[in-house]
Amino acid sequence: MRLTVFGATGGIGQEVVRQALAAGHRVTAVVRDPARLPVTGEGLEVFRADLSDPAAVRAAVAGRDAVLSGLGARSRKDAGIATRLTRTVLGAVEAEGVRRLLVVSAAPVGPQPEGAGLLDRAVLGVVSLVLRDVYADLREMEAEVARSATDWTVVRPPRLQDKPVTGRYRTVVGGFPDKGRLIGRADVAHSMLALVTDPAALKQGVGVAY
Repeated sequence: MRLTVFGATGGIGQEVVRQALAAGHRVTAVVRDPARLPVTGEGLEVFRADLSDPAAVRAAVAGRDAVLSGLGARSRKDAGIATRLTRTVLGAVEAEGVRRLLVVSAAPVGPQPEGAGLLDRAVLGVVSLVLRDVYADLREMEAEVARSATDWTVVRPPRLQDKPVTGRYRTVVGGFPDKGRLIGRADVAHSMLALVTDPAALKQGVGVAY
């Protein structure tokens, strides 16, 4: 497949690029600073762009089979960036007629798993309060994605870790894995690539966790 990856210098984005290349896909990695992308390989195109104008990034998505985005806030002070940058991506994707779009959100934005215990609910409540601006941003981002003309999927991981890819995690379409508290960034990337061709994930939020 021909894939475009936004947020390619982030933890999840780098893993999407690395794993996609290893699987034989052709990858366009959209970055502001190419020096921050350590991934190399045959089939990789590094596309330098500032995501402030949808027309400026149309060339990065034109003719692609799918677009995957790891864009999002890296800290509380960045709240609002997910919606703003994803809006730019949506403008380019819709202008070029690319159908498949996958974006990363977060577990607290989606539904809680059935039978979630008091501890899980309490932890989620505290985290949601502390990071309320970040999650409000992600909710708005999800709403804009859902209103788009794309065949979208929103991937919702819990607390992220820097761990090697395992491929051993749980996914729940339209929900979230029970007691799923952690997942590695590499496995989030793995799940995104697997979901690209999964028809059950079209126009759905997908919870993913160990």
